[in-house]
Amino acid sequence: MVGFVIWMLCSVVMVAFGIYAFFSKRIMPFGFWANAKVFEVRDVRAYNRAVGKLWCVFGFVFALLGLPLLTGQNSPYIILSIMGCMVEAIGAMVVYVTVIEKKYRVR
Repeated sequence: MVGFVIWMLCSVVMVAFGIYAFFSKRIMPFGFWANAKVFEVRDVRAYNRAVGKLWCVFGFVFALLGLPLLTGQNSPYIILSIMGCMVEAIGAMVVYVTVIEKKYRVR
């Protein structure tokens, strides 16, 4: 149960970060990659909203992937959570690079 609570707290942090990015009035774009400078963005507000949506969806799916933690300590279903997180992270990267970056990068 403790693992599930920690998992849910992590997903709440991701959703909170997405909401903050979505409603941000900052002039600077939100970074997606850790410690990497963001490319020059055409429309910062729309870019921040897109990144915010991506983080919110990531957080909700992450929360759903944590449900197998409720089945017990030695459950084999935890593999679904682990593999699902890997697939979800790769999917988020693909969406960011192929959709968001392609749409908002200044050419």
